[in-house]
Amino acid sequence: MVAKNGLRAALVLAGVLVGVVVTVSLNRQSCTTADDVVPPALLPVGQALSVGSSGLPDFVTLVDTIAPSVVNISVSEKASSKLGRRRDFHGPFGMPSPFERPERKPRTRRSLGSGFIIDTEGYILTNHHVVADASKIVVRLHDESEYDAEIIGTDEKTDIAVIRITGADNLQPVPLGDSDALRVGEWVLAVGNPFGLDHTVTAGIVSAKGRRISQGNPYEDFVQTDAAINPGNSGGPLINLAGQVVGINTAIFSRGGGSIGIGFSIPINMARRAVPQLKEHGFVTRGWLGVRIQPVDDDIAESLGLDEAQGALVASVFDDSPASEAGVEAGDVIVSFDGQDVDKSDDLPAIVAETVPGKEVELVVIRDGASTTLKVTVARMDSDEEPAKPVKAEALGLSVQDITEELAAELGIDTNVEGVIVSAVEAGSPAERVGIRPGDVIEQVANTRVSNVKEFREQLADRDEDDSVLVLVRRGDDTLFRVIKPDAED
Repeated sequence: MVAKNGLRAALVLAGVLVGVVVTVSLNRQSCTTADDVVPPALLPVGQALSVGSSGLPDFVTLVDTIAPSVVNISVSEKASSKLGRRRDFHGPFGMPSPFERPERKPRTRRSLGSGFIIDTEGYILTNHHVVADASKIVVRLHDESEYDAEIIGTDEKTDIAVIRITGADNLQPVPLGDSDALRVGEWVLAVGNPFGLDHTVTAGIVSAKGRRISQGNPYEDFVQTDAAINPGNSGGPLINLAGQVVGINTAIFSRGGGSIGIGFSIPINMARRAVPQLKEHGFVTRGWLGVRIQPVDDDIAESLGLDEAQGALVASVFDDSPASEAGVEAGDVIVSFDGQDVDKSDDLPAIVAETVPGKEVELVVIRDGASTTLKVTVARMDSDEEPAKPVKAEALGLSVQDITEELAAELGIDTNVEGVIVSAVEAGSPAERVGIRPGDVIEQVANTRVSNVKEFREQLADRDEDDSVLVLVRRGDDTLFRVIKPDAED
């Protein structure tokens, strides 16, 4: 085991800037292999492919059918100093969440990714991290024609994005399969633009299902594959032998930035649930219960009188939450939610999130050794009313985000501090000119306290873009006022 030997391995986003590698250290290495080739006749495919003398499927017809649906995505981004990390861990999908030293970037950055067409109206599915912070997106089709694209919606929690092109004729959507039906050992193809090499096809098998590769993200449920995935593949499709997309390629596990046979794809069923909301609202609305949970291990199970270690132990209940109103108590073990078994604590957040806000469901808990059924009306997760990424204040040249427990602990911020964290500062911007840096906490805007991104935006909403803004900034134990002048000269 890597943790046992003291070795360190890295997770690499499969669609980062060309020539730039973003890594995240993991505590263990996991890879499933297959000793024998599974005959195509045993696979759940719509139509069996012919088998050559080698015993492998003939992929030629499949690739000819799928290739016109896969696109190249070229993204231009505004440069900025961004918050980085004091250690090697990154946030969900390897996107940076804590802070590094501010770093100078070129004025314009370009990155490459992949995507695939999902309908004839020009909608394309890709990764959030491929198009996040894009100032310009260009999509190149299989016939080499190019079109400007707009972002329709993104969801950072699942790393899914929908973009759209207009004016293209004869678009060929790719059929979507059922990722729940995937079996370990099943043949799959990955199609994308690794290192900028258009429409590269690699073959492999499903190595594992239900993988989670980062801490703190309950929405991860990756399909692991040994089909080669490299930088530039992000957003491209993972395809089964029926010619259906069963995953969105998003990350690799690597020590040097290239594929070593451990890649990860977002299950297409997760995208199916997100796409309608992304099209309609631009973001995903999730259900909210209002509890903090922890795993049930053998010791906890024994102390609570449980027959086995299962369910999600309620560590605390938020005030005025659906859980508190339903009578959920700290110490309860949630074993079922809306008819779905909660085998382990990791299962609950995803089940609740996919529940329609306003729906009344049955919640089964174990309390004092006895089973109790409660009625709870699921609320909407307020944080999802805002776009799932740091919010930009364009005129000021900075981005901010809410203070989470993880960030507060990482930065050594006192738990009593309220405000928003500066997550990025654009090079040469008004904010940079007055000395604001990533990692600063903005506590006041225009002499008004702000405790979250929503309040920060409200204070800026009624101001003209060229108005000066007085902010109170906390940096460590010090606080200082700064006036940001959008029209200030160097």
